[in-house]
Amino acid sequence: MKNSFLGMLCMCLALLSCGSDEDSLQKIDQLLNLYIKDSSGTDLLKPTEIGSYTGVSFTDQLAEKDNVNVSYNRKMLEDSTYYLEYLAGATRQFVEDDSDGNKIYKSEIRVSLTKKISETQNDPVVQDKLEIFYRSSPNVFEVSRVLYNNQLVFTKVPNQPNVATIVK
Repeated sequence: MKNSFLGMLCMCLALLSCGSDEDSLQKIDQLLNLYIKDSSGTDLLKPTEIGSYTGVSFTDQLAEKDNVNVSYNRKMLEDSTYYLEYLAGATRQFVEDDSDGNKIYKSEIRVSLTKKISETQNDPVVQDKLEIFYRSSPNVFEVSRVLYNNQLVFTKVPNQPNVATIVK
């Protein structure tokens, strides 16, 4: 009986020490959706279609070891448009403290794309560079901007999803 009372007392003290101030929670906003289209707006991520990038892989360029794969999901919207959903997994490297006192981090990912040019043949693999910059403050950790082959393709808009469209 004495042990159960002490256990309950410890649990209550632990819960009280945690607090419940929702303002102290850091919002995490790091989900990034990448669309790859041609200049006319045609989806280039259809997994079996001739002319599309049927093979895609992500490799962490800041990892301690070479060729560390990074996971992503190829997803499809209701209108049959495909996109690549990236959440996390690549190494984040500290870049700088910005003028507002936030910390800036980046991940660098090699995106390997294989284009299907016929039923039996693929183009050579294209190696592209994806850089994702994150802003970290006490209130939020979020994607702040994205570069694809050194071109800015996304800048964060507060309370909007992180969506970048690559034109190839």
